Amino acid sequence: MTDVDIQTLAKVNYYLRENYVRHAQNTIHEGLQKYGNDPVLRFFNAFVCILEDRVQEGMRELETLKEIREVMVCSLLALLHAHRLSDSVDREAVDMLDARLKKERKVANEKGLYYAALFLYHTSRHDKAREYVDRMLKIDPENSQGNALKGWVELASGKDIKKAGKHFEDSLIAESTKNLDGFFGKARFLEKKHNYSGALETLNQAVVTFSNFTPTLIEKMKIQVALQTWEDATETAQRALSKDPRCIEAKKFQLLYCIAREGHLEAAEEKMRDITQDVDMLEPKNAQLYYEIGRVFSRLVGRNQKLLQLTFELIERATQLENRSAEYMTELGFQHLLQGKHKEALKCYRAAMRLDETSVQALMGQIRVQILEGQLEEAEQQLTFLKEVQATIGKSAELCYLGAVLGLKKKLAHEMVIPSFNEAIETHFATLRGLPLGDRYYYQLNPDFLICLVKDYLNLAPGQPNVSGETLSPVLKKCSAVLDPIARLVPGLTEGLYLMAKVKFLIGDADSAQASLKHCLDQDETYADAHLLLAQLNMQRGDFETANQLLEVALSHNFAIREHPIYHLIRARAQKRQGNVSEAIKTLQVAMALPGVKRLGSGKSKASARDIEQISVNDRVTVFLELADAHRQLGHNPEAANVVQNALNEFKDTPEEVRIMIANADLALAREDVEEALSMLRNITQEQPYYIEAREKMAYIYLHHRKDKRLYASCYRELVEKNPTPQTSLLLGDAYMSIQEPERAIEVYEQALQKNPRDSTLASKIGQALVQTHNYGKAINYYEKALQTGSKNYLRYDLADLLLKLRQFERAEKELEIALKREAPSSALQEMQEEVKCLVLLAKVHYKSGSLDRAITTLAKAREMQIRVLNRVQVEQPDALPAAKQLAANICVEIAEHATSCRDFDKAIKFYKEALLYKDNNSKIMLALANLYLSLEDLDSCLQTCTTLLKNDKDNNDATVMMADLMFRKNEFETSTFHFQQLLERSPCHYDALSRMIQLLRRIGKLGDAVHYLEMAQQSSPRTSSDPGFNYCKGFYSWYTGDANAALKHFNMARRDTEWGDKALFNMIEICLNPDNNTIGGETFESVDAEARN
Repeated sequence: MTDVDIQTLAKVNYYLRENYVRHAQNTIHEGLQKYGNDPVLRFFNAFVCILEDRVQEGMRELETLKEIREVMVCSLLALLHAHRLSDSVDREAVDMLDARLKKERKVANEKGLYYAALFLYHTSRHDKAREYVDRMLKIDPENSQGNALKGWVELASGKDIKKAGKHFEDSLIAESTKNLDGFFGKARFLEKKHNYSGALETLNQAVVTFSNFTPTLIEKMKIQVALQTWEDATETAQRALSKDPRCIEAKKFQLLYCIAREGHLEAAEEKMRDITQDVDMLEPKNAQLYYEIGRVFSRLVGRNQKLLQLTFELIERATQLENRSAEYMTELGFQHLLQGKHKEALKCYRAAMRLDETSVQALMGQIRVQILEGQLEEAEQQLTFLKEVQATIGKSAELCYLGAVLGLKKKLAHEMVIPSFNEAIETHFATLRGLPLGDRYYYQLNPDFLICLVKDYLNLAPGQPNVSGETLSPVLKKCSAVLDPIARLVPGLTEGLYLMAKVKFLIGDADSAQASLKHCLDQDETYADAHLLLAQLNMQRGDFETANQLLEVALSHNFAIREHPIYHLIRARAQKRQGNVSEAIKTLQVAMALPGVKRLGSGKSKASARDIEQISVNDRVTVFLELADAHRQLGHNPEAANVVQNALNEFKDTPEEVRIMIANADLALAREDVEEALSMLRNITQEQPYYIEAREKMAYIYLHHRKDKRLYASCYRELVEKNPTPQTSLLLGDAYMSIQEPERAIEVYEQALQKNPRDSTLASKIGQALVQTHNYGKAINYYEKALQTGSKNYLRYDLADLLLKLRQFERAEKELEIALKREAPSSALQEMQEEVKCLVLLAKVHYKSGSLDRAITTLAKAREMQIRVLNRVQVEQPDALPAAKQLAANICVEIAEHATSCRDFDKAIKFYKEALLYKDNNSKIMLALANLYLSLEDLDSCLQTCTTLLKNDKDNNDATVMMADLMFRKNEFETSTFHFQQLLERSPCHYDALSRMIQLLRRIGKLGDAVHYLEMAQQSSPRTSSDPGFNYCKGFYSWYTGDANAALKHFNMARRDTEWGDKALFNMIEICLNPDNNTIGGETFESVDAEARN
């Protein structure tokens, strides 16, 4: 074949590999029109007919080709394949073809063997394909097409990927740069090896060499997605669409970007319709393409009903094209399930089971519907069966999740349900390992599944935010870990951002929660739950006015929110905090009357399920407890007791019953009935939920009410004895640390570490405890030993930090260099953040050891890495952006300070200004910059900086002093006096300003006014008269008014102070030398000269 024919065949191969059958056929037809009846193209045309279910048409064409030597073997193989696809197999014809094939393949030439191998590869018979291509390469080892095909076969079989890479390289060497299959193969090989940069470089060569073939751009775009360079991928998709306006893959990427990255669901509707029309036109028989597009996007759209209808239509077309596929029918059932159509979903799952009795996915779909419909016994029977056969079918995340949900529905103890959730999470994320980011990754990630899992798992989490110092719930840790990849990779999924904010709120990280909510509301300002959570967050901070405003905003976006108990619960809490307890009781009584609060499932809010999250059992209990507490605050003790009793009756035999008992103990504690509180808490047994919380509450009572450290520690010891887990051991160790017994804490931590030798958290705590006991040598040895056992790298950071404090600079530097050593540049965001942290500490080590130049160089590296981190964080972790900006600003400030020490003032100014880009209007940075300008005598720049600073922070004392000094230097004494006056009225005891004010008043002849400011300082505090700063100022005033004895007395009272002592002593010496404060001028020296002459 000619080069053009080879390129045409390579294009056909590409489309067949990617399952674009009609595209392959169109390429074949173009080739046939150009080169006439080429037998190879005719063969592939027949093959495409078979793939599109036009079997008879394909067989007729193959019958005419089986006598042509070049395509004889592949035609015989294709005919056998077609016969086996027929409803009634002609055994006689198959036997004849089989006999002929055995005969012909023995004498086939290299081209015949190549096309036979190519056919077998495209029908997924990789072992057979390897046999044929190996024979072909024995005849011609340097054949470019043969080597490329061999590479593809090895890659598909997955047996020896290294061989695949070698053959792709050989195919490109042999044929220079003209082998399209070789380019695509090499790129795919490098992608499998996770060398995305190498794959991108290879595809760039292909784009240049085959500039008219759009798929080179498509493959490049896919690698750019794997690299997460979204802007580059968007640009490449646009280039592909400029060449081919109906390019389905480019449009799929644009749709993915629109949904997953931007969250523009309205725009996504039009894009999805556009893609559907293109598939209808260009690939009308391609059931798999309809199926793949529909299943990926249905899991990304966050239950948006309009988009789900469009994905449903895509799956429906796939089932119409292949109505005997159990896989497609199961997916159709899932699409019904996403739309809340349980009966229709069940019909599809049963139909799938009829098509394939062994379909596990269809059976799990049935179980899910049964659980949703409350048919728990039937669901449990089927789940038990599936678990028994799990060894043969392999672990399934969905199966573990369904078991966990069933446990929740049956009100099993938390300890029995949590392992199922954890197993579901681990199994699910195990399927993602090694996958490049792309369509398949997003399908496997399945954000819809993870959102459902987190929402159910949060039922087992604490309902109130974690208090600083308390042990963080493992449930919240797991939920945060699950939501993190969703927030990074699907930031357009509003519900994912909301749940991340909710988890951060419960963890106690209010800033991160607020950042996530802001991102959430930027995408959808009508998201009512986000407004409610933001109101809770502001209420927790004590900003009740903003909380109430947010409730009104939520109400304006969704009026039905008034029917949701959470709205009233937040409102009541705000009213309680503002002192309107009576109004809070009325609001809570309204909440109690709403459906779903007093009885589980007693009714549903009219608000749509998409817009308002249904109330959880935890929040229902909270409504009761808040009402009881409100009654207690007003002294309505019988009413409070009645509400608590109703709650105990309502939630009897549920996990939340124990929480009500703990709250009841809190009420007893508020009545100062410590014994009753302890008695209630003692009744909570080890088997009950919230047992750990109950023991922690008892420990709190013993420590803070009984002042008994022994009993406080015994509560935690009992926890470890009855429930010996890493968590309880940590609690006991932390308890010993809190009562200043670090030696005993170390014993507990070490015992726990023996059971969990790779637990870096325990190792870190032991190191910190050793440092607290001043066992620095032992702490260093411990850190080194822990690092040898393979503990996490942050222990090396802790060790380096300790060595720095001990001034062991060389050892600290060595540890940090080991921590920074990487085989390849850091690409994971966490690794990049750790690298910045280590670089900043290394710069400190260099600075402390006197190597200022190396410190600046290291900080420059940290700055460059932090800029990369900022670019990633604003997309992947928007909640961490403020902290990342703060760190970037700190690095710039350190560089500026070091540059100032080196008298490189231009560099210092540059980096102070850069720091202000990250922390706009930061007072400390602006003040440092103003000080630098002042030291350089650049008064105008200093004035401008101070003016901006005071505009943003009018009460900044340091800036006011500097502004007054500036005015003094400019001889604008009235303005200078005005600034000092403002400052002293705010802070009468600002003695630095007072001393300067006295000097200024003397200069302008208004020294008498200083008495007023001295009196203000004296009246502001009863201890002022003995303050060294005040006495220094009083000494100045006395000296200037001619009372040298009083001045000496006041200066003497300031003489021993570290801040004022040196200046006071200087003034005392000057008074002694010149008690009358006379100016020693020329006349003195004239009298000396006269005496000398005489």
